[in-house]
Amino acid sequence: MKQGIFEIKENKQIALNTYRLKLKGEGSNDLKPGQFVNIKLEPYFLRRPISICDVNDDVLTLIYKAVGDGTKTLSKMKEGSLDLLIGLGNGYDLSKSEGKPLLIGGGAGIPPLYFLAKQLRDQGKKVSVILGFNKKEEIFMEEDFKALGCKVIVTTADGSYGIKGFVSDAMKDMDYTYFYTCGPLPMLKAVYGLCRTEGEFSFEERMGCGFGACMGCSIKVKDGYKRVCKEGPVFERKEILWQE
Repeated sequence: MKQGIFEIKENKQIALNTYRLKLKGEGSNDLKPGQFVNIKLEPYFLRRPISICDVNDDVLTLIYKAVGDGTKTLSKMKEGSLDLLIGLGNGYDLSKSEGKPLLIGGGAGIPPLYFLAKQLRDQGKKVSVILGFNKKEEIFMEEDFKALGCKVIVTTADGSYGIKGFVSDAMKDMDYTYFYTCGPLPMLKAVYGLCRTEGEFSFEERMGCGFGACMGCSIKVKDGYKRVCKEGPVFERKEILWQE
């Protein structure tokens, strides 16, 4: 974990309630897919955790949804600097994906999969991506994944674009050797129920400190309790214990 001051280079709306934030600062090039940053926003006490979307020459890209007071405040910041904790969490393991990895993302869970897809493509792997949204106005990053050379399938719950339904509907006919997924809990449960290989799940959980000190984001797994912010947010399929 490192702390630094990052300069805002861009903060632009790219879809319904969705913004792309580009920040320049030292240490970005050491980050891994699946990790996250924690942003300090005045006057709020708790930092806001946001997954890493991309890193390029000390420019850090974050994509977030403006849904609460903190992220709505962030969406209005067009210049200045931000205090970040970076390099948080345990990221995806790229070595296990073999030849044909499948990436499955829903809504705000999509951005960290882009950084992952870029590195998997650099390894020469054939990457397929399923992106799930509620409606057409929410869609973002479809063209970004295509530009990497990924096969991209988009689903919308209302059928206004792509396949009508959910990511689970698009999974059934996919050919893959390993999978990575990130998104809301109902989506993760659906993926778990349908997956035919081993894979990795990135969980979203409310966090206090973001680096393992407060224990507030602990979840029960098969061998005990683990902190989403420290041992996670990425967990292997074989670790997961679903709780009703």
